Amino acid sequence: MARLKVTQTKGKIGTKHMHRETLRTLGLKRIGDTVVREDSPATRGMVRTVAHLVAVEEVD
Repeated sequence: MARLKVTQTKGKIGTKHMHRETLRTLGLKRIGDTVVREDSPATRGMVRTVAHLVAVEEVD
């Protein structure tokens, strides 16, 4: 199964509460943090919610 590498590129200060919670759920705490998550519809939805704050790559 494919995996997604999600990196936080912008800060969460000044964003909506749900965007901050989504970043926390993904496991991102600060700018530059990177996590690798399984590619699933739930993960894709979270990434889409905070697309303006993160960079996404597909890894094998």
